[in-house]
Amino acid sequence: MELGGEDGLFMKIVRREIPAAIVYEDEHTLAFLDNAPVSKGHTLVIPKQPVRNVFDAGQEAWTTVMETVRKLAPIVRDAVGADGVHINSNHEPEAGQKVFHLHVHIIPRTRGDAVHFWPTIESSDAEREATASAIRERLA
Repeated sequence: MELGGEDGLFMKIVRREIPAAIVYEDEHTLAFLDNAPVSKGHTLVIPKQPVRNVFDAGQEAWTTVMETVRKLAPIVRDAVGADGVHINSNHEPEAGQKVFHLHVHIIPRTRGDAVHFWPTIESSDAEREATASAIRERLA
């Protein structure tokens, strides 16, 4: 089931067709509490226009979302008494995206919490340099 686009879940929240615990709104962005939080205060920041993810976002959409994230991160942290925040965004199903509307997670973290991210893989200096070279070639 596609959960993005003009008729997607997050656009229904923007239009107030379904309820959400909205914490912030401006002309271009909306922020609300995640309904399946990783921790208390887990907040999602979205653009008010339907944008699938980073691959489809224009500079303005991305910048306005990230400015709202920057503004809200310390407020969310302090509101729930956290020590820091984890900022995350998933893009496409293989990366864990489930709702196909650009969104950035602000996940409050406390010292010693049970939230764990990113197992690591083995990587040699040569492998990292080959990968870096491939990225630099595409930038040229």
